[in-house]
Amino acid sequence: MPLRDLLLGLFVIAIWALNIIVIKLGVADLPPLLLTTLRFALVAVLLVPFHPVPRHQLPFLMLLSLTFGSLHFALLFIGLGQAEAGTGALLVQMGTPFATLLAVIFLREHLDARRLGGLLLSFAGVVVLAGGPTLPSPLPLALLLLSALGWAISQLLIKRGPKIPPLALAGWIALFAVPQVALGSWWFETGHLDALRNAGWAGWGAVGYTAVMSSIVAYGIWYGLLRRHPVSRVTPLTLLMPVGAVLLGAWLLGDSLGINKLAGGGLVLAGLALIILQPARQKATS
Repeated sequence: MPLRDLLLGLFVIAIWALNIIVIKLGVADLPPLLLTTLRFALVAVLLVPFHPVPRHQLPFLMLLSLTFGSLHFALLFIGLGQAEAGTGALLVQMGTPFATLLAVIFLREHLDARRLGGLLLSFAGVVVLAGGPTLPSPLPLALLLLSALGWAISQLLIKRGPKIPPLALAGWIALFAVPQVALGSWWFETGHLDALRNAGWAGWGAVGYTAVMSSIVAYGIWYGLLRRHPVSRVTPLTLLMPVGAVLLGAWLLGDSLGINKLAGGGLVLAGLALIILQPARQKATS
């Protein structure tokens, strides 16, 4: 990969790592579902008018708005409000093992010994993380793992569904997710007007950053890299995202770097590496 594209890939990883920190700050300033609603609304306004889709694709996009919009993003924002940023970033990476398991079950994909070992290491890492002080209750763990499951289900749907340009996908999912998440915010959260009136730079900054930088800029660059290079050369960079989030959480938020987080995070990343990275022989024949 040319140095320019490598730097672009690292820039995207930095955006996504900082995104975890920004969400953590944002949900301290705005209720998480309200923040998610505003984020989706901004993404929809910026993308939908410029990325029309055929009418027959709308039911598929509505389904994705449930799994990717409501299940993944809404639970991610709620979960990060109750867990440390680095721990949340590590747990959300379980979407990759979940997607692997779902592909084996529903798509009949082959599970070799290497990927099986990666699955076992990843789940062992979650057990170690859950036993540490960074998750004071089972609730954030369950929410973040459900968020990862929503991501995994969405990836399988995208893989089997119609080919839709990435930014059109992001915009229309956001549009259909707005009423779902807004209804959840109205039902479970209170004081919306006061929250909007009193929100500071952290809340409104989180709306702008998660919509523009994380969803539009980062994904636009990322899919450009995937068009220019083999997937096996680009996706390993994602292993750096939770590492960056853990370090940024410790630096900017004062999150702990205890033995459970280091050991559990190491196991999760080792498992992800076994699942994502292809052996040299497999690369040569693919």
